[in-house]
Amino acid sequence: MKKYIAEVVFLLVAISLIVVFAVRPPEPKPERVPEPEPVPIPEPVMLFGLPVDSFIIETEPILRNQNLSDILVKKNISYQTIDQLARKSKPIFDVRRIKHKNHYHFFLKNDSLQTPAYFVYEIDNTDYVVYQLQDSLHIYTGQKPTTTELKTASGTIKSSLWNALIENNINPVLAIELSQIYQWSIDFFGIQRGDQFRIIYEEQFVDSISVGIGEIYACQFHHMKQDYYAFLFEQDSTLSYFDDQGQSLKKAFLKAPLEFSRISSRFSNSRYHPVLKIRRPHHGIDYAAPTGTPVQSIGDGVVTRKGYQRAGGGNYLYIKHNSVYTTCYMHLHGFAKGIATGTRVKQGQVIGYVGSTGLSTGPHLDFRVFRNGSPMDPLKVEAPPVEPVYDENLAAFTALKDSMMTQLSFIPFQE
Repeated sequence: MKKYIAEVVFLLVAISLIVVFAVRPPEPKPERVPEPEPVPIPEPVMLFGLPVDSFIIETEPILRNQNLSDILVKKNISYQTIDQLARKSKPIFDVRRIKHKNHYHFFLKNDSLQTPAYFVYEIDNTDYVVYQLQDSLHIYTGQKPTTTELKTASGTIKSSLWNALIENNINPVLAIELSQIYQWSIDFFGIQRGDQFRIIYEEQFVDSISVGIGEIYACQFHHMKQDYYAFLFEQDSTLSYFDDQGQSLKKAFLKAPLEFSRISSRFSNSRYHPVLKIRRPHHGIDYAAPTGTPVQSIGDGVVTRKGYQRAGGGNYLYIKHNSVYTTCYMHLHGFAKGIATGTRVKQGQVIGYVGSTGLSTGPHLDFRVFRNGSPMDPLKVEAPPVEPVYDENLAAFTALKDSMMTQLSFIPFQE
């Protein structure tokens, strides 16, 4: 009996242990502590390609009549080292070109003597030259990083395009860019008070300073009650400007062969000659300009005649452009290098320089145009345009044009 009781007790104890362990909650797993994220190492601040934090930097402007030797001697750099730097620098940058008011920078070591390690001279807003003053006296040039901003501009002409841009705080270099875009369709010496313009363009900056104009994507110029549009479009892998009808803005001829101050004499069948004191035909346009002003060919062609007329046009040049048109340039001070009979010239190529040779009372260019051998008024030449937008590109061009015209329309005209 005792044995039976003992077995029952053992069985009950075993069952209780099983129950205890069965209902015992599992051991909690240790919480996983997240690994700390790596702290990013900041990029070093660079100036002229050198780490700013590693140096003490001193900046000064070039004083009047100051040269490289004057600047480096102040930092106890020997004349022998300065001479070596000047000689080694010559093929990279001629130190004699250091300009008054441009800035230079000394990069000094963080030691007790503040030893000069680098000297940097700013050539202009973008370019600089670095002189390593230790070890091998290494010299190299560099460029500051530029940023490009998409901008819009507009204005109303009161006196000149240049002044209109300045009055509206717009980079006046745009005046030159616009004159080149429209040189085949608008005479910028004849723009009038009240003419207006709108432009979409890129401007490039270095250290928040404007350093140039990038692409001009679209512009509208309202002149003599007519809108002249220009849209930048790529065709045949070449960027060119086309009007709102898809016609190229580039014509066969330039509007004028030079930058002139005024027209001193126009095309006439009976003009009073200022030297001969008689009336006779003047089948050309006289452009008054300073002696030495470059004269350009108004189109591609071949030089057919070159010579000198003592009692007439002085130094003269004839260029045959095609089977219809020939142009003549007279009273030249001299001819451009390489210009001779038979020479092929390109549109815009300099062929000579304004002078006062022959029968002339002052420096000017006598410019003449012949159509099928007969003289015609150069101001009335309507040259045919070059290739328009091709049919297969019209859809893409139209989409671009419509988008740009919409954007232009949202630009208010500045007064």
